[in-house]
Amino acid sequence: MMAGFDDYMNSYLDRRMKHIIDEWNLGTMRDFGDYHIRLQSVESEITKMRRFTEIAGSKLTNMEERAEKVREEKQ
Repeated sequence: MMAGFDDYMNSYLDRRMKHIIDEWNLGTMRDFGDYHIRLQSVESEITKMRRFTEIAGSKLTNMEERAEKVREEKQ
């Protein structure tokens, strides 16, 4: 009796595996095949974003200082 149930479950899982993977947001070996390359790409983008943030922050500070000087000169 249990063998019939096992066969049924195996058949069900075979038919529904793609939907189960999608529904549960599971990864497959194919998804992780280029994991290191994708991770390096993300790390590279983080470095670029960090640098942009530093430069933008510096420019913003400079602009605020200049705006403060203009306000002081107007008074």
